Amino acid sequence: MITGLHNFTAQLSYLPRTLRLIWAATRNLTLVWGILLVLQGLLPATAVYLTRPLVDSLVSAVNAGGSWESIRPALFLAVFMGGVLLLIELIQSANSWIRTAQAELIRDHLSALIHEKSVAADIAFYESPEYHDRLEQARNDLSSRPLALLEASGSLLQNIITLLAIGALLVPYGVWLPLALALSTAPALLVVLRFNLRYHRWWKQTTIDRRLAQYYDGLLTTGPVAPELRIFDLGPYFQSAYQRLRGRLRTERLKLIRDQGIARLLAGLFGLMILALAVGWMVWQVLHGQATLGELALFYQAFNKGQGLLRSLLESAGQIYTNTLFLGNLFDFLNLKSQIIDPAKPIPAPYPLKQAIRFEDVTFYYPGTHRPVLQDFNLTISAGQIVALVGANGAGKSTLLKLLCRFYDPQKGRITIDGIDIRDLSINDLRRMITVLFQLPVTYQATAAENIAFGDLSAAPAMPELETAARYAGAHEIIARLPQGYNTRLGRWFSDGTDLSVGEWQRLALARAFLRRGQITILDEPTSALDSWAEVDWFDRFRSMAQGKTALVITHRLTIARHADIIQVMDAGAIVESGTHDQLLARGKLYARSWFAQVRDGAGVASLTSDGEISRRRVV
Repeated sequence: MITGLHNFTAQLSYLPRTLRLIWAATRNLTLVWGILLVLQGLLPATAVYLTRPLVDSLVSAVNAGGSWESIRPALFLAVFMGGVLLLIELIQSANSWIRTAQAELIRDHLSALIHEKSVAADIAFYESPEYHDRLEQARNDLSSRPLALLEASGSLLQNIITLLAIGALLVPYGVWLPLALALSTAPALLVVLRFNLRYHRWWKQTTIDRRLAQYYDGLLTTGPVAPELRIFDLGPYFQSAYQRLRGRLRTERLKLIRDQGIARLLAGLFGLMILALAVGWMVWQVLHGQATLGELALFYQAFNKGQGLLRSLLESAGQIYTNTLFLGNLFDFLNLKSQIIDPAKPIPAPYPLKQAIRFEDVTFYYPGTHRPVLQDFNLTISAGQIVALVGANGAGKSTLLKLLCRFYDPQKGRITIDGIDIRDLSINDLRRMITVLFQLPVTYQATAAENIAFGDLSAAPAMPELETAARYAGAHEIIARLPQGYNTRLGRWFSDGTDLSVGEWQRLALARAFLRRGQITILDEPTSALDSWAEVDWFDRFRSMAQGKTALVITHRLTIARHADIIQVMDAGAIVESGTHDQLLARGKLYARSWFAQVRDGAGVASLTSDGEISRRRVV
């Protein structure tokens, strides 16, 4: 019990922060709720108090033969009690509306906090299983936990007010009666503390299993996985895995509920025994003429209601405890500290870019790993040049993109733009300088126009600008064929959506990148879904658009790389060759071996590998 009370006290530290959160989301409604709360606390005690004069006046009316004069006081008291009960019902109805309004506002407020934290969190968090565990825990019952805590706290306060009033009614019959009342609910307190703690421990320990069950559910119900699920007949396997997990979780939870039910039953029997003894004592008082029937009715009402209130009070305390346990997960998530932050005094970003981007003795390894992806790495990208970065998978090419965008910071060395360390720029200013087309473009379930406009929403681009970007990317003709042109919703998530091929989605992503017109353009495998004829046409368009800009094109395709101003060949985290296409061919090293192997073998699409061999896709 001492441990339970200690844990309960520790968890109460979350209560002030939760109340501040609720106040920020629903200030006016919370004020009204508080006023109604006090009334709800006093009115039940008033109804109990009226029981004694009402019963006594009825007994007097019966003894007086039922005359109007004798009935009138009882009738007045009955109407008064009826008014009190009606007011209780009205307040409960008003509270129902207030709770619903609070729930909606709090849900939206908390969603905004979680979304804000998720958007601001370091990319490293998304690559950590612990982050996803915390996110799952934080989102659990997002809309109900804070409001449930508020309701439990309100119920606790209301019950305390009512209980104090009822205790005052019992004291005249014996100081020991309030103590007996408290004793009758002591076992219930133990049940509440013990089983709420057990449930939270179980819930936290099963986070990974619940996430895994959600993963299996997603595999069985989402479109992208459906073809492979059928070809390899994986449906029964994932169904079985899901059912095994759900079966274990269900069995464990039902066992918890069963144990809690048995403990509650025993605690309830103990409370009934105390009630029987107290009422028996009061009946003895009435039989010996030391109390009236009205006092017996008041006593029974007060003691019985007092027990109910104490059970509710302890239940509210348990709910406060449970909800603070769960809200602790929310606050743990919101307390995550990003490592990628703005400097105390940011330097203005250089505009336009005049000199170069430089990686200077950069060493970097991903969080949780010990093998460096880059070791004392150096690279210069001159302003106004189109630089192709080629190399085998795992050479570290995409890591350069992540470092330049400050998704990560290197453990050693620095990255500069016109001599300014990018860590001295504000993150927003740095990223506003950069346009990125990622290797796997996002398929936004929005209109074609919106898909392009997402490249630079702050500029509020007009339709001519969107069309220009689409033409640069070779996407205009694709969009023109859609049912509603640029107003066509894309994707299959909604009933009016039209899906695109992988290559068409990539052209749309290219248009989005073109629209942004950043000083620095980074393209990560920009033509991976285009055929060899289309990619040459696209690169010509890109070169025209990128005139005077600085561009880094990360690609496996030597047919794209050959058109760049400078080709940087990367292998095992280092630049091993640098020059134009002709210069690299003349040197006869890694790049040249790959290129000439392509030429010998005939028309194809070449990719550079670490041993200088060619990975080809034949053009038919």
